[in-house]
Amino acid sequence: MPAYPRAMVADPPQPELDPEERRARLRLARSPRIGPVTFHEALEHFGSAQKACATLATTSDEAVAREEEALAGLGGRFIVFGDAAYPAPLAAIADAPPVLSAIGDLGLLDRPILAIVGARDASAAGCRIAADLAAALGAAGFVIASGLARGIDAAAHEAALATGTIAVLASGPEQVYPPQNAALQAAVAQQGLILSEVAIGRPLVGRAFPRRNRIVSGLSAGVVVIEAAARSGSLITARRAAEQGRDVFVVPGSPMDPRYLGSNSLIRDGAILVRDTNDILSVFGRSQAPYQVTEKTVKKPIDTDSAKVLSALSPTPTAVDELVRRCQVSAASLAEVLMALELEGRLERHRGNRVSLI
Repeated sequence: MPAYPRAMVADPPQPELDPEERRARLRLARSPRIGPVTFHEALEHFGSAQKACATLATTSDEAVAREEEALAGLGGRFIVFGDAAYPAPLAAIADAPPVLSAIGDLGLLDRPILAIVGARDASAAGCRIAADLAAALGAAGFVIASGLARGIDAAAHEAALATGTIAVLASGPEQVYPPQNAALQAAVAQQGLILSEVAIGRPLVGRAFPRRNRIVSGLSAGVVVIEAAARSGSLITARRAAEQGRDVFVVPGSPMDPRYLGSNSLIRDGAILVRDTNDILSVFGRSQAPYQVTEKTVKKPIDTDSAKVLSALSPTPTAVDELVRRCQVSAASLAEVLMALELEGRLERHRGNRVSLI
């Protein structure tokens, strides 16, 4: 269980809901076979959660109280659909989560939010772009939302910690997933905001990830996609964003790079191409200097083989065997050049014995 700091938890605002109706909504939301759509249909049909609970078989008040106590032990509280703290953009989507567990600064929900999502197995260049964009958009006043996954999500959260970031979990708030993001999850809880619609104690399941994605897009005015492959979960987020009436922004990539097949398809289908930060900010009537990806210092090649290899390399992954043929150098000489570039932090290795410049 993550050790969330308590000091950064915002004072809860007074709910607009009648306390009995609020408790009934918690019971209804935590009841078996009551998902978001059924929850909203029940409210519309019965007129209130109290009347719905009187008719439907719902979870007990004691079970809700136990979860509420467990959440408070983590430093969090519930945000119920209809509460003053419930974010209005999210409330407007058809399958808005009936209840969210929240740990951290609820004030972030009152600020403009943009989502940054992308590949879990992201390249170093993709993570750097995500971090640069998150920092620039944060400096322009936006809170950055994402799903706390590896790769692009993690890079965006880390870069936006100082200006405001919201992590939407696919697990319950007491779980850490993925495990390697434990420190980041604790940092977001302390400096930003953790949200989850999954009840404490429920196991992590695969269908929770696309459900999580609709919350990421529903919170946001727009979604920025970086390195989405042909079957990427980021495409689900982009599709939900479009269905919710949000802007979809995409960082383009090489058509030869499989990590950008989904991204480039989104651009073909009408998403907004991102060349720099202003391509995003201008949509919202803002502007600033374009973000700049920090480039490594390019050292002069020490010999002819190095010059040949450097001229053949690019940010697009290239097979090592192809480099041998293209540069007409020996495999041993190529290995030496690649090792030198890697030690300088200028080379990234990929699956399939491919390499690219960072």
